[in-house]
Amino acid sequence: MITKIKSISDEEAFFRHLLENESLNFHPDERFENYINLETRLPSYIYQEADLREYLLKQCFEICEARGEDIYIIGLSVFHKKLIQ
Repeated sequence: MITKIKSISDEEAFFRHLLENESLNFHPDERFENYINLETRLPSYIYQEADLREYLLKQCFEICEARGEDIYIIGLSVFHKKLIQ
């Protein structure tokens, strides 16, 4: 998994990773500590994992703000591409 977000393409890679590798129904406004495994009803992430993802997501918001991009459009685009595969 990516460890630093430096560009929009890094954001897209991070979002794809969440969807494809972690099977997460991801939304940028949801805190990672709130995700649960639907089968086990246990948290999807331990504290350190959730914290890392929050850190990366904060970088995503900062990059979008600095570049005048919309994080929700980027996330929706990645999600849509996944759906039509």
